[in-house]
Amino acid sequence: MQSKEHTGIHIEGHIKIWDPESSEVFVNKRNAIHYENMSIALANGVVNNGQQFIYKMAFGNGGTSVDPTGIITYLTPNSTGSNASLYNLTYSKVVNNRSYDNNDPTRNYIQVLHTPGNNYTDIVITCLLDYGEPTNQSAYDTTPNGEQEYVFDELGLISYDPTISNMLLTHVIFHPVQKSLNRLVQVDYTVRIQTLTGV
Repeated sequence: MQSKEHTGIHIEGHIKIWDPESSEVFVNKRNAIHYENMSIALANGVVNNGQQFIYKMAFGNGGTSVDPTGIITYLTPNSTGSNASLYNLTYSKVVNNRSYDNNDPTRNYIQVLHTPGNNYTDIVITCLLDYGEPTNQSAYDTTPNGEQEYVFDELGLISYDPTISNMLLTHVIFHPVQKSLNRLVQVDYTVRIQTLTGV
């Protein structure tokens, strides 16, 4: 009798947005994976095509709406369609520490973490928004206007491709978090790639 091996790959993501000085955690949740774009990125990585690798972290303010009573409505993450993007991208930062475009690779970087014997590997992307970035942000995190440019409520990982602008690999929607001059904001973004095998 001939056996047939069944295999598969499962990808999941998780983000933690926090202030590394005060240790206050703003967001701690899972995210959506854009499986079509991720499959393209994985295939290009395996054959060393030099493109579609994780390049930037993108921030936006179009993922939610807040009514006058404070009730938040969350939009669905964009995880299908080749032209998927953030709802309203307002800022992005290069996080790939092998890129010449990364101005601070000691605080914005990617690690691959694997323990021998496990059937999964974690990609951990760290991005720090320092006190002075983005430029033109508010002085304090007390804005009443949730629509302000740097009140972020969506975030995604973008791959590098010289022919496609901002190919979205992941997307997460969360309650609004303001980036202002008085606070650091760090994002620890984990993407776990797990192989599933069975006979």
